[in-house]
Amino acid sequence: MAQRKRYHIKRDDMVMVIAGKEKGKTGKVLKIFPKKDRAVVEKVNFIKRHMRPGAHSRQGGIVEKENPIPISNLMVVCGKCTDPSRVGRRVLEDGKSVRYCKKCDEIIE
Repeated sequence: MAQRKRYHIKRDDMVMVIAGKEKGKTGKVLKIFPKKDRAVVEKVNFIKRHMRPGAHSRQGGIVEKENPIPISNLMVVCGKCTDPSRVGRRVLEDGKSVRYCKKCDEIIE
């Protein structure tokens, strides 16, 4: 059985894009695709799709939507220091593993 991948980001994290054409933009992670090492970030990396009318969409036309972006191009934005920062993992006394900000040493929920 294959092991589950662990990433420095999770769904609903605030992240900043650190590389590529969308560099400097921030947004919330909507979805993660572990097999492709990509994530969909809110209001980042928009593409236009020409949609045909069908059963799920009554009207066709040009639809703008977010496209997945490589996870390696994202950094978590810490809530306390409000800067993109590196993330570490730490095991608490009760045995629970948590992520923490390496800049301000704050636990990231």
